[in-house]
Amino acid sequence: MIWFLFTFAFGTAALTALLVTPRVRRLAEKAGLVDPVDERRMHAEPKARVGGLAIYLGFAFALFVAIGLALKLSPTLFHRADDIHDVLGLLFGGTMITIVGLWDDAMGMRARDKLAAQVVVAAVSMSYGFVISGFELPLWHVYVNIPLWLGVPFTLLWYLGMMNAINFLDGLDGLLTGVTAISGLFLFAISVGHGYQVPALALCALVGGALGFLPYNFNPSKIILGDTGSLFIGYVFATVSIIVTAKVAITVSLLVPLIALAFPVVDAALAIWRRLRAGQSIATADRGHLHHILVFRFGLNVKQAVLLIYAVSFALGAAAYFLSGGLTHFRIAGI
Repeated sequence: MIWFLFTFAFGTAALTALLVTPRVRRLAEKAGLVDPVDERRMHAEPKARVGGLAIYLGFAFALFVAIGLALKLSPTLFHRADDIHDVLGLLFGGTMITIVGLWDDAMGMRARDKLAAQVVVAAVSMSYGFVISGFELPLWHVYVNIPLWLGVPFTLLWYLGMMNAINFLDGLDGLLTGVTAISGLFLFAISVGHGYQVPALALCALVGGALGFLPYNFNPSKIILGDTGSLFIGYVFATVSIIVTAKVAITVSLLVPLIALAFPVVDAALAIWRRLRAGQSIATADRGHLHHILVFRFGLNVKQAVLLIYAVSFALGAAAYFLSGGLTHFRIAGI
């Protein structure tokens, strides 16, 4: 039954995103929600910029229907009392951050206002219990407990860091969408291998939504994710990592999702360091990101740069998977 739900969530999210994206594009163009052409952007013509709405709709629809099917056909499938609570918290927080991104894409938000909105979303998510209470050192299999007074600011930093790191990566056609699918696939394998069904189901829906959107977003794109998509994707990655680490006694380390998502995390860290060194705000946009360097310094075209980063993301995802125990945990989980 659980594999049916995984497949159903993936397929439903992919089909929904595939069908909804052209309609989101037309709506965005009519509403004037279009990314202009200027010196710091990489596209040669204006693009509709709220494509992330299609991924969110695919994700939310797939999860609602999959959970409804599970409760109807196999009420004991999600055996932990917190499972449905976690899904509702994930959907609520995901909806809130999607609204924040949509607002920014439509109206524009000052950096401090957007950061404040992200803090509010993170605080609401923490009220659902999404707080990092400890993590496992994977090589030594030692579990480290974190007291609540330290776990709350650490979790807030995790949310803000992940959302903004993913946001920084959205600079080339198809880049973030493809990295989302690749990293999400490996995190799904890690989650299901350890028996964490809710994060695995959420990742199925996220990967399906990303792949359904990718045909319209790959170079040359017809529509881009915008903050609507990048903030939502960052939020989902942050939350499913927290569910895995905070809800059970023995978990994979936070190091595992960090390795799987190392490319955007490292890129964001370098961007912050670069801007602080230049005396600029860390929110200042530039063309110094790693994907820009591949294009402007190494002479790759957009497709070549994106495909190279896909390969790097695949290698990092595989490393995270094997660090977490790989196929051993599938046998332990009885899968």
